[in-house]
Amino acid sequence: MIKKKISGLNEINPPKCTDLDYINFLIASSRVFSCTEASKCSYLGSNNPAHDSFTRLLLRQPPDTEALWEEVKDIVTPYTGFLVFDDTVLDKPYSKRMDLVYRQWSGKYHQIVNGINLETVVWTFNDAIIPVDFRIYDINTDGKTKNDHFLDMLNKAEERGFRPEFVLFDTWYSSIKNLKEIRKKGWHWLTRLKKNRLVNPDKTGNVAIELLTIPPGGMTVHLKEYGFIKVFRIVSEDGDTHYWATDVLDMKEEKRKDLAKKAWKIEEYHRGIKQFCGVERCQARRKSVQRAHIMMALRAFLRFEMQRIKTGITWFETKLSITRNTISQYIRNPIYELN
Repeated sequence: MIKKKISGLNEINPPKCTDLDYINFLIASSRVFSCTEASKCSYLGSNNPAHDSFTRLLLRQPPDTEALWEEVKDIVTPYTGFLVFDDTVLDKPYSKRMDLVYRQWSGKYHQIVNGINLETVVWTFNDAIIPVDFRIYDINTDGKTKNDHFLDMLNKAEERGFRPEFVLFDTWYSSIKNLKEIRKKGWHWLTRLKKNRLVNPDKTGNVAIELLTIPPGGMTVHLKEYGFIKVFRIVSEDGDTHYWATDVLDMKEEKRKDLAKKAWKIEEYHRGIKQFCGVERCQARRKSVQRAHIMMALRAFLRFEMQRIKTGITWFETKLSITRNTISQYIRNPIYELN
């Protein structure tokens, strides 16, 4: 059989848009974060990408988080700094048929809402906030709980060479299994405990931590099924009581307070990806597109953060400067006039 090679038959047209086109769109856009809007905002010309081009771009993104890691691996220094784990709910109040959306507790609204649960680990050193890995809660598909994702990201961090000074996380992830896994890696940790966690302060039996009289400098107790830890009782200005715990038995309150501030960095990150990167605004129903959009939003945040580190310009000012430039250009060359 003689095969004829027809010129151009096996050639594949290159994509009209890239991941950087979409990331830059997320950085610049202020309200609407759809593929249709990305198309309308693209460069003008006969080869202008349609909204389908951006949809296909998101559909062909791999489901893993390697693209984020490829961008941050030369920025972080794994043998220094701190790893902070936490999750946030991406609000989807009107979604009825959108993938990845579950009814779940929102710390923002203090009630059950429709949303996508995003779990992230950020690396922080000095004042840098660098997202290095993330997972999306989808238990009906993969069968994994939030704690399963926590362990996956913890193991992945070790695989990538991280040796943090401390692992910092909130109450939800303070299970005995998680604490033992961190200890197994030889890492130190600081977390908060619920008031009903059982500890043994004097070898007479386990009691709820809220029943202890804990001095300002903290006290050493035996955590049931784990071993000795040091606990602190902190009463906030609004009267709420929090119980902090660490495996470092000689930790001082000054050190605990400093680590708590570092743990708060991930809350700043949550605010950044929501206010400036449009992470909640994707309108697509398919999970593959939602995942890709979230990935792109985190990579957009990384660019805001690197700009802040290099120049000292806040995320807000960076975002606002784009709008200012656009308004300034229009004022100089208005197109809507009466005559």
